[in-house]
Amino acid sequence: MQHQLTSAQQILASEGAGGIEKTINDFFNPLTETVSGVIFAELTVFGVTFPWIVAWLVVAGTVFSLYFGAVQVRGFVHALKLVRASSRRDGDAGDPGEVTPFRALTAAVSGTVGLGNIAGVAVAVTIGGPGATFWMILCGLLGMAIKFVECTLAVKYREVDEDGTVRGGPMQYLRRGLADRGLPRLGRFLAPLFAAIIVIFAVLGGNMFQINQTLAQLRAVTGGESGWMGGSGAGLAFGIVTATLIAIVLLGGMKVIGAVTARLVPAMAAVYIGACLIVIGVNISSVPTAVTSIVEGAFNPSGVAGGFIGVMIIGFQRAAFSNEAGLGSAPMAHAAVKTKHPVTEGFVAMLGPFIDTVIVCTITALTIIIARPQSWLTAREAIANGEDAPGGVALTSDAFATVLPWFPYVLTVAVVLFAFSTVITWTYYGEQGWADIFGRGKKSLLTYKLVVSLCAIVGAMLTLGSVLDLADALVFVLALFNVIGLYLMAPIVKRELTSYRAHLRAKAAAREDEASLSESPAETGTQTP
Repeated sequence: MQHQLTSAQQILASEGAGGIEKTINDFFNPLTETVSGVIFAELTVFGVTFPWIVAWLVVAGTVFSLYFGAVQVRGFVHALKLVRASSRRDGDAGDPGEVTPFRALTAAVSGTVGLGNIAGVAVAVTIGGPGATFWMILCGLLGMAIKFVECTLAVKYREVDEDGTVRGGPMQYLRRGLADRGLPRLGRFLAPLFAAIIVIFAVLGGNMFQINQTLAQLRAVTGGESGWMGGSGAGLAFGIVTATLIAIVLLGGMKVIGAVTARLVPAMAAVYIGACLIVIGVNISSVPTAVTSIVEGAFNPSGVAGGFIGVMIIGFQRAAFSNEAGLGSAPMAHAAVKTKHPVTEGFVAMLGPFIDTVIVCTITALTIIIARPQSWLTAREAIANGEDAPGGVALTSDAFATVLPWFPYVLTVAVVLFAFSTVITWTYYGEQGWADIFGRGKKSLLTYKLVVSLCAIVGAMLTLGSVLDLADALVFVLALFNVIGLYLMAPIVKRELTSYRAHLRAKAAAREDEASLSESPAETGTQTP
């Protein structure tokens, strides 16, 4: 997930709000404070406070890892084989669905990889020290088990229309899966609530916030308010262009979204990861020290987060807010996959948190720790003294600039592409929720696309801090509803996994029989028919 929980408020405070912004924010402030107060209510463990929702997600990842026998480890190689095979072909003939596993994965990853990795990791290292990286990696591994469960259910309970369009995700598996478990009323209660919240967040957090932040980043590298991207006219033009591009992609449905993200995500990842590896390579002699500081810092912390538990919580929190495991968003992209076996997409979906958190977040942390240690150390000291510290993006950008002075401009392009891919993916998620509530008629979906396009323009012109903070809180309500359903339906997923393993064993036995039959003519001197 590319946003940060307090970014909207910070922008609002630093830039000021016009009359309409102030009126809207004043209206939403009480609701925002109430919802945020519940969702981000804090627990205290050994003197360290943290949002209970983080513990909710981490415990779920731990439970599912144990229940499915460390499936993220045992099934990792198989997941890679499935993605590799699907990237070379367009699915087997007769397989229901719209996109290949590779395209479903890139669509889901496009909604998670972004500013949360670029800026969020810098925040984690600044507050928790290098040791926070260790706990981010562990949380990413636990998140893989959650993705396995929710995406298997998404494919099992998806609905395929006569024209081949697929509808799947928590709305479907909460309603139908809980009915299979003898809890139809609970399913009918949770599914529409999930649909309503996913629409709200898709329009506000997944759309308006991303566009607002993208415009702010463009202005920052083009001279600020006095540059060519400054002024309200540029914001309006940027909003119109972005809204038009979003509409074009949305009209094509999941097939077009999958095609776009299949090109954007690997390209963005290659540029970003390549730059990180260049910085790390130039400072290769510092890598052993950095790795040692990550491991030692995880258990003997030097951050300002409140000791060992504090560093662990910081790492878990940044990872949970980054990879979206348990929120129920990614299953809507994975549900459209072409497959006859739901559990295959569970395996593929596990790679999402691995890419997002284990790979991208780790190399980002190494880059920051190695290339510009003084920057995050200075920021940490400032926080410890109650002073303002440089932002996360600035720290990451500074680290790149030590080796690639021009890379902050490339980073800006990457941020723009990350944001756009997130917008189209989350807008698709919102469309699934909208259709679940209002139906899939042409007028209904056209209304949704019109609302999204108008909000894109508004997002480029206004900074609605309180509204966006409300969206940030609501999106984690999804985790509450979704994980409850996952716990109750875990036995269904286990049956699917057992059935799939039996299928693989049968295929292996059949191949062995074919091999033995093909060898027998040579051995006996007979001819095969």
